[in-house]
Amino acid sequence: MFIGEYQHSLDSKNRIIIPAKFREGLGNHFVMTKGMDNSLFVYPMKEWSIIEEKLKSLSFTKKNVRDFHRMFFSGAIECELDKQGRVTISSNLIKHAEMLKDATIIGVSTRVEIWATENWDTYNQSESMDYDSLSEKMSEFNLNL
Repeated sequence: MFIGEYQHSLDSKNRIIIPAKFREGLGNHFVMTKGMDNSLFVYPMKEWSIIEEKLKSLSFTKKNVRDFHRMFFSGAIECELDKQGRVTISSNLIKHAEMLKDATIIGVSTRVEIWATENWDTYNQSESMDYDSLSEKMSEFNLNL
């Protein structure tokens, strides 16, 4: 399980350090793709296989399914950590995430997300992201947090 929030920066070669706490869970090979809200989703290979199987089960005769498949899979890259624990982010993913230099890397249960720090800060400051309100809305799912 991935949890926590870390601050890192892209270097001049578009590499970013993956936090040590996330490296073991991701392994040396993992997949990075376009995420929601202008973030990047990073999946361990085992989790990627589960998601791939779920998506393959959807009917490709539906346009929205085809559109999602195209966006999700065309943006995906297989990644490998270097000896310093860095990964290179492709230019199309940097563009998607609107990442200039500073990045926030967060753990979200079964995946890691990488955000441009400015976007992450804006996301967290929006009215819809009030923790108390979100907790109340989640109560409809009987999670008993």
